[in-house]
Amino acid sequence: MGLWNYVTGRLRFQKQFRQFASDNSRRRPELPIRRSDQWMRLGEDVRHLPFDAHYVYHTAWAARVLAATRPAEHVDISSYAYFATIVSAFIPVIFLDYRPAAVHLDNLRCGEADLCRLPFDDRTLPSLSCMHTIEHIGLGRYGDPLDPDGDCRALAELQRVLAPSGNLLVVVPVGQPRIQFNAHRIYDPRMIEQRLPELDLHELAVLPDDASGGLWKNPQRDDVLQQKYACGCFWFRRNSEGPASDGAVANEATSR
Repeated sequence: MGLWNYVTGRLRFQKQFRQFASDNSRRRPELPIRRSDQWMRLGEDVRHLPFDAHYVYHTAWAARVLAATRPAEHVDISSYAYFATIVSAFIPVIFLDYRPAAVHLDNLRCGEADLCRLPFDDRTLPSLSCMHTIEHIGLGRYGDPLDPDGDCRALAELQRVLAPSGNLLVVVPVGQPRIQFNAHRIYDPRMIEQRLPELDLHELAVLPDDASGGLWKNPQRDDVLQQKYACGCFWFRRNSEGPASDGAVANEATSR
């Protein structure tokens, strides 16, 4: 917000406060209004609701996948906390993060985990997600050790723990490949596929830089590479070959 908009907005706020306080004292005295309780909010009187398109669309996409697959339990690694908490209303969720969330809800178990060393046996998780997280691993932004291969190690771990016939949802920025240190990496979609050679890509949905038209379903790679910072939503599956281990080992992570 520029200085002029701030000054004019503040003057308008003070005028509205005086008018509203006068009317409220006569009509709603049970709800007192005091100058010391002012909480000025400027710049929100816009025509369209502002929102972070990446986080609105990728969580909506993932929720629709889970609504279609209906797993008995879902494990999420370090995605948006709102996603895990809302999904837990209809699917039991284990939500793990490098910085564990102190959230207490029915159907939700929160705990601590390092994405590069997940506390699960090989091929044990039928339903798994890790969204808008891989691109940060190893950049130190969240207190994790610096590691240029951190994202590769994390993808290898996700592949390792996914069960036969399991579903893995991965979301990362896609477009012109580069690192914007220490915020995130941006990938060519093929980079993600190549790091998960045991899995089959079932669907790729991309939210382009111009998000006004919503998600692209299974777009051409050249169209994706023309984007600067698009949102790539990957739905991977492991085929049914190969035995799964006896069970997941999550108690240590979720009991901390």
